[in-house]
Amino acid sequence: MAFRPRLLRTLLTAGIAASLAGLAGTVAAADAPVARPWMNASLSPDQRADLLVKAMTQDEKFRLLRSEYGADFEGQHNKPAGSLGTAGFIPAMPRLGLPAIHETDAGQGVARPLLFGDGDTALPAGLAVAASFDPKVAYAGGAMIGREAHRMGFGVLLAGGVNLARDPRNGRNFEYAGEDPLLAGTIVGAAIRGIQAEHEVSTVKHYAMNDLETDRTTLSANIDETAARESDLLAFEIAIADGHPGSVMCSYNRINSVYACENDWLLNQVLKRDWKYPGFVMSDWGAVHSAAKSALAGLDQESAGERFDKQVYFDQPLRQAVARGEVPQSRIDDMVHRILRSFFAVGAFEHPAKVAPIDYAADATVSQRAAEEGIVLLRNQDHALPLAGAVGQVAVIGSHADVGVTTGGGSSGVKPRGGSPVTGVAPTAWPGPKVYQRSSPMQAIAKRNGGKVAYASGEDIAAAAKLAAQSKVAIVFAEQWTAESFDVPTMDLPGNQDALIAAVAKANPHTLVVLQTNGAVKMPWLDQVQGVLEAWYPGANGGEAIARVLFGEVDASGRLPVTWPKDESQLPRPSIPGAGLASIGIPPQGQPQQDIDYDIEGADVGYRWFEKKGLQPLFPFGYGLAYTSFAYGTPKLENHDGAISVSVRVTNTGKRAGVAVPQLYVAPPQGDTTRRLAGWQRVSLKPGESREVRVAASPVRLAHYDAAKRGWARDAGRYRFALGTDAATMLKADLSVGLPAATCTLEACTPAAH
Repeated sequence: MAFRPRLLRTLLTAGIAASLAGLAGTVAAADAPVARPWMNASLSPDQRADLLVKAMTQDEKFRLLRSEYGADFEGQHNKPAGSLGTAGFIPAMPRLGLPAIHETDAGQGVARPLLFGDGDTALPAGLAVAASFDPKVAYAGGAMIGREAHRMGFGVLLAGGVNLARDPRNGRNFEYAGEDPLLAGTIVGAAIRGIQAEHEVSTVKHYAMNDLETDRTTLSANIDETAARESDLLAFEIAIADGHPGSVMCSYNRINSVYACENDWLLNQVLKRDWKYPGFVMSDWGAVHSAAKSALAGLDQESAGERFDKQVYFDQPLRQAVARGEVPQSRIDDMVHRILRSFFAVGAFEHPAKVAPIDYAADATVSQRAAEEGIVLLRNQDHALPLAGAVGQVAVIGSHADVGVTTGGGSSGVKPRGGSPVTGVAPTAWPGPKVYQRSSPMQAIAKRNGGKVAYASGEDIAAAAKLAAQSKVAIVFAEQWTAESFDVPTMDLPGNQDALIAAVAKANPHTLVVLQTNGAVKMPWLDQVQGVLEAWYPGANGGEAIARVLFGEVDASGRLPVTWPKDESQLPRPSIPGAGLASIGIPPQGQPQQDIDYDIEGADVGYRWFEKKGLQPLFPFGYGLAYTSFAYGTPKLENHDGAISVSVRVTNTGKRAGVAVPQLYVAPPQGDTTRRLAGWQRVSLKPGESREVRVAASPVRLAHYDAAKRGWARDAGRYRFALGTDAATMLKADLSVGLPAATCTLEACTPAAH
């Protein structure tokens, strides 16, 4: 055929025109408004998610699979258009009616990255909330945070920390809920429920075994599957079953050499298969190392990859993996479905987050109540506490107690409204700045003591001792600041605080110590002081809460959610190589380990380790004094078709109202026979009041994990129950009972068929 240029030009022009018309049609289809059957709230979250996924283009789907860092970052990162300036951001999709998604850190309150922006209400530390042994307190705190976040326009809260406290030196223990999986899971689950009741999506984190911060991004936590299932993973399982969080955040560390965010066993097998978790897995910030491997292992969303990962894995690399057939389209659709389902489940579409007035005074009251219920009275020699009315001059010493209370650092740190009353304290950069809440213990004490209060910073020990000698009562406020990204190398109070306390106690026999710490610290001066309160990091109204406990306006009702060792020699790992932070004067010693052996203690975390090794701690798990006394009747065990409970009559025999927290422990007939917490009740009693208290045993705490059957099994045999006031103090009674073999869930046990 002869060459005909005019005909060729005509054909090419027509083809290009047709192609452009087709492309225009595609763009128009993507931009055109669509019917939105997924907005029908009468449908289930899964039905709504299915409908929306079918309506989405591939570009829209991929946009949901990654968030951006939503804030400016020391001039190195420009805030995306439309972002509220927070930890994570996904732009709106108007065609589909999807609002923008704004994610904020919220471990202790609504926190902005690096504490930028206006201040918000800080809850007490997670350990303080756990020390209340009260899920209602946890729920109220979660609801408060959720309410504030909703009224700021945020939709996802990076909350729900439930990693177990395997080591008191872990810099992030204050964000979590202690060492026992039943207590931790119950408290955190309640907090998540509170958050999501405000139509916010909450995470649960950091999944899993992120129990140390030193070299956390490469550290491998090595542990047997059964031990993991019966400890850290059980805490997550309980929190997820109770709280139904919309998202699970996978952690930085490796588990048995495999990164958590590309760990098929952890994400697909345990979380999604065994626990039937319907929500989505988001990564921690900087925890993604692959595209196809992570997606196939169960990761559903990459967090701020452009800022924290080596590249944005869940954009072009994942698209290419789909094109090559490495990742099926069905997996992409599943990822998107899980994300959308979580927002439908909390009612985020019907109740979108939007700016509205916030009652900060009411929210601070919620925080104060949590602090009051979580403060633990560790020592009360000669009934030195509570202070009775005007006691003469009180010396308040140390920790900037004249202006505020201590707060933990890192991403969970909450800046108070009006800013920190103390500035320039190291570290001033990440994981700082170090922040104090604007709630002065000194002012709160002065209000109750006729203004007779004097302050010494404690930097000059001789001056502080002189002030103490001139005062009727001396109260030393001691602090230990910690944060994410580092662990402390010892259990010592930092600086010269031990010497300060000893000098003040020598100058004044009526010395009290208020600790604001990340957990257990060594107390070489314990026998020299009359009283000790553990106030943790007490939150927005912490000064007022401490004063109310000191003066007996509320009972000292907290109980330790962690065992308090005498020193590091009692721990499974006496040292943490590489722990420390040079910017706060604690230079790291030695090279960090890349493998941590958690099989040393396995599932015997905390009080169970101490029992197994025959060690006597300084204070046992569950310990806490009160301002009154209690008498306990003879406990009675009830067995209703394998559902076990123990009842006991509790009487307040003192002259003040107070709180008792009877705790139920169980030892199985074989295998690991160390006692484990099976249940508890918190009961408030007036002077002379008596009440029958029933404590139900958690079925799963009678069982062990059977790896072969991928479930919980209760062995046949005689189970020994004990009711105690802490993990080491039991009421004398024969509470053993024979039980048949059974398969168990978190809720119940079913006898095995013969």
